[in-house]
Formats: sequence, C-alpha cells, structure tokens
Amino acid sequence: MYFDPLYLLIFFGTMALSVYASWRVKSAYARYSQVPALSGLSGAQIAQRILDLNGIRDVTIHAVRGQLSDHYDPSNKQLMLSEENYYGTNVAALGVAAHECGHAIQHQQLYAPLQWRMAAVGITTIAGQIIPFMGMGLLWLMPRIALPVLAVCFGIVMVFQLITLPVEFDATARAKRVLASTGAVAPGAETAAMSSVLDAAALTYVAAFISALGQFLYYVMIMLGGRRND
Repeated sequence: MYFDPLYLLIFFGTMALSVYASWRVKSAYARYSQVPALSGLSGAQIAQRILDLNGIRDVTIHAVRGQLSDHYDPSNKQLMLSEENYYGTNVAALGVAAHECGHAIQHQQLYAPLQWRMAAVGITTIAGQIIPFMGMGLLWLMPRIALPVLAVCFGIVMVFQLITLPVEFDATARAKRVLASTGAVAPGAETAAMSSVLDAAALTYVAAFISALGQFLYYVMIMLGGRRND
C-alpha cells in the first residue's frame, strides 16, 4: 500500500508543504529577530502589559529553552516564551509574545474554537498513538480492521487541525491589533516585519491541516474502494 502512487503523492506532497512552511517561519523569524523595536520593550514586558490591559491576573509568564518553543498552557494558565523571545526586544519577539497572549485572552473570554481544541486534546493524543501502531503491521495483516481505524484516527487529527486554524488566526489578529494600539511596534517597517513573522507561522498550521486531510481522504477512499470490490 505504501507503494501506491496516490499515497506517495500525498505523503511527499504534504511533507514538502510542511518543510516549506517550517522553512518560511524560521527564515522570517531569523530575519526579523534582527530588527529592534524602537519601543525597547522585551517580549516578557509586552506580554505582561497585554495581560494587564485585559485584566488577566492569573496567568504567569515564564522563559523556556528552545527556539520557537513559545506556547500558552491553558491547563496551568502559564504563558511560556522561549528565552530569545522572553528577553528579546526585536519585532519578532514582540509579535510572538503578543500572539501567545492572544491565546490567554481567548481562554479568558471562553473563545469557542479554543474550548473545542482543549476538549479534543485527549482523544487526538490517543489517535496519534494508534496511527503508527496500525500502520506498522496491522495494515498488512488485518486491513479490514486497520483501514477504518486509520480513517477514524486521521479524521480525528484532521478535525483537531481544522479547529486549530481559527484559534491561531484569531490569536494572530489579536496580536497585530494590540501591538498597534499599544505602540509597542511602530507603524510601517516594524509592523510589516512583525506581520511577516506571524503570517509565516500561520502557514505551518495550514500545512498540518492539509497533511491530516490528505491522509484521512486517502484511507477513506481505499476503504470505500475495497467495499465496492467485495
């Protein structure tokens, strides 16, 4: 099955898209992390300012190791910024920090897509653990069982990635608005540079969705094709 031309097309096509998206965000980040923000604020400082402006008092900000390891942890209400963005005073650092604050604001406001994504984390994790197990043996030994299981699992992952899109796009939109309103990023070149970083990062989520969608549709087509041949 892994030598099926359609499967190879989906696999290598989505892989190429993912590699391109990763390259885009790393390239944009490397370029614009060299552009200092005239405000002189660090990522941690603008994050704290954004949280304060939105009346969020129960979210703490922490520095973590690893490049672009930034994320918001809704379970513990912690905003985790990579060390270079926590301490950085460049437009890329401010953009990333504001984006993560966008998730904290979503959490405070009970933004529906974020609530859906949080609720789907558990089942998506289980599906992700089942996929390699089914694909590395059972697909060959018991295709009648493995195919529908793989289709369901990839369907779960696909839906999770679909829900992620509005969550990330909304956080990016919030980041752009708040950085403009606070004056942390100056209009013109600074704003354009910050937007380039955030827009490139958004492409990675689009690539993840397309990859999961492609795999889901492939196994559904194989499963339905097998039924027609019975």
